[in-house]
Amino acid sequence: MSEYKRPVSVLVVVHTPDLQVLLLERATHPGYWQSVTGSQEEGEGLADTALRELAEETGIKALNLDLRDWQLSNRYEIFSEWRHRYAPGVRYNTEHVFSLQVATALPAVLAEGEHLGYCWLPWRSAAAKCFSWSNRDAILMLPERLALSGC
Repeated sequence: MSEYKRPVSVLVVVHTPDLQVLLLERATHPGYWQSVTGSQEEGEGLADTALRELAEETGIKALNLDLRDWQLSNRYEIFSEWRHRYAPGVRYNTEHVFSLQVATALPAVLAEGEHLGYCWLPWRSAAAKCFSWSNRDAILMLPERLALSGC
């Protein structure tokens, strides 16, 4: 296992049928809100990464068939303060977008040291609260994505 994070990650937008979206507040940056995110581990499939991160960060355990793979990826520059986690010279990350619909807004069991709190917000408010452009854009696409999938 490498000592460095892989520059491949997942973003999992967790939402209810009426488009309430779960956001988590980063412990290292109070006021930075985001959906479930995390880096892919060596030998792990992207859906497996999404399910693992979902369980680790929120306590929500889902099945692969519940997860919706958007077949969408975003490439962005890694914030300089977080580059030390990656191999020397790595400056960009590729993020793969997933979503999970839950029946109702669930309480989140947060990973200690990773998140300070959570909230459920209507999708437009959730998008506006995200610090990440890719997270914001994914939430703004949510109604269209659900319409396309027939949900």
